[in-house]
Amino acid sequence: MRIGAHVRSDADPLGSAAECGAEVMQFFLADPQGWKKPPAHPMAATIADAAARGEMTVFVHSPYVVNLASTNNRIRIPSRKLVQQHAEGAAAVGAQGLVVHGGHVTAGEEPGVGVDNWRKFFARQQDDAGGFAVPILIENTAGGDNAMARRFDALARLWDAVGDYGAGFCLDTCHAFAGGEDLVDVVERAKAITGRIDLVHLNNSRDEFNSARDRHANIAAGTIDPDQLVAVCAAAGAPVVVETPAEGMAEDISYLRKHLS
Repeated sequence: MRIGAHVRSDADPLGSAAECGAEVMQFFLADPQGWKKPPAHPMAATIADAAARGEMTVFVHSPYVVNLASTNNRIRIPSRKLVQQHAEGAAAVGAQGLVVHGGHVTAGEEPGVGVDNWRKFFARQQDDAGGFAVPILIENTAGGDNAMARRFDALARLWDAVGDYGAGFCLDTCHAFAGGEDLVDVVERAKAITGRIDLVHLNNSRDEFNSARDRHANIAAGTIDPDQLVAVCAAAGAPVVVETPAEGMAEDISYLRKHLS
């Protein structure tokens, strides 16, 4: 099992990954709060070569502003374009997938419309281009009553709509815990819905169970039992990325290696 971290994307993500002992790295290609097309990464060829040689497993995270479920054209349509652009950028750095949050519709709107917006996005991309440049890994989220992927009953509805288009799944432990999903059997239940887990975001939580708050903590410093986090990694059998606070990230990677060996 390969273990790594979300790293800085600006100058040298490979160097940042090496500093914390990561075998897997995830990074942003552009401002995570922005709508601009990602520029070509200055180290794209070097990162892609490291990925091709098996020296580093690479994932890209899409900007947080993306909401493919939205009923607002001014959000949904730019979100589609941004995901397409970031998928192309992810392919250029040899990434195995692009992580995209499930998104939401607003209060009073029908969640089924958001699910159908996801389906239309995948269907149109399949018709127009034969799919995406890299797999789209949908990530479960922590909050929102009208979220597409907070609770697993909602995730099941989303997967019924997009699963046949080759969508992948990223399981975030902090999000699941904060979203009210018991981590004891979370891998088994997630796989029963999606048939797969392509990536684990291994994060402890600063808040209590079902808080709906997305605040990550280092493995030994949060409200989730560290043994439970290790058990999730072992059961998932997928690459692991820690997105924990930077000051303890290297220790988190070492902790996982020790307890999963």
